[in-house]
Amino acid sequence: MRWPGQLALLFAPNLSMLWADLPLADRFERAARAGFGAVELWWPGTEAAESLPGLTSRWNLRLALLNFDTGDMAAGDRGLAADLRRQEQLRANVPAALRIARSCGCERLNLPVGLRQRRYSRTAQLACARDNVAWAADQAAQAGCEVMIEALNPMDNGPYLLTTTAAAATFVREVARPNVRLQYDAYHMQRTEGNITATLDEYWHLISHVQIADVPGRHEPGTGEINYQFVLDHLDRKGYQGAVGLEYLPSAGRAEDSFGWLDDYRKRPAATHEFISQQRHKPESRRQ
Repeated sequence: MRWPGQLALLFAPNLSMLWADLPLADRFERAARAGFGAVELWWPGTEAAESLPGLTSRWNLRLALLNFDTGDMAAGDRGLAADLRRQEQLRANVPAALRIARSCGCERLNLPVGLRQRRYSRTAQLACARDNVAWAADQAAQAGCEVMIEALNPMDNGPYLLTTTAAAATFVREVARPNVRLQYDAYHMQRTEGNITATLDEYWHLISHVQIADVPGRHEPGTGEINYQFVLDHLDRKGYQGAVGLEYLPSAGRAEDSFGWLDDYRKRPAATHEFISQQRHKPESRRQ
């Protein structure tokens, strides 16, 4: 099912990238005043995370996605799940993140697996990551939450363990928990593999969350090579059930100045909306 009252795609600015120079509370205010009904967020630190239930309530914003602790991203960390030395740090964060997420009504949490580390074999790292993700998924199931697994491009992130949709999907299948799902980031996957809509179709039965940004530059749709009207219409026709995370860096000026593409998308002719609505109800357009 879609969000209650959702007639078309629901867009959720990523508050770790949009308005990132402002205090967290101000970012929630800006998102609400810009007309959004949902937001997503990387793990903001324990103290800041404790403020999320109050902020989502105050500004009537759904938290569509929250990351588990990813480590020190400024220092190069991209997740803790595959680091054999940091299992305790990850597992200490999971209950706290789940508690906060559920207080916000958030049902999806992203668990980045992390970077390839030469001190360990790839086999050992993937086994560690599977064990940690399965453990987190079991805790998440008790809270009614899904755990997202995402592939990242290595050009921006270094030697990430999962760099293609196929690799992330294989990992999800090996973890073998029904609440472990794919998070598909069109920006990362355009850089590593392309074929966005074909890939969405192939792995649709595993995908629970989608994020977007254009290529190159990771700026807003319309600044690069991806035909986002086509991609978003494709999601809409398929009856996508989650939020579309706006995980991008505004190309210039304020975040508010980067939403022109969204205004244009929402102003499409009524005939387009009617066609998509009709297609969405065809049996072949339903989620597998």
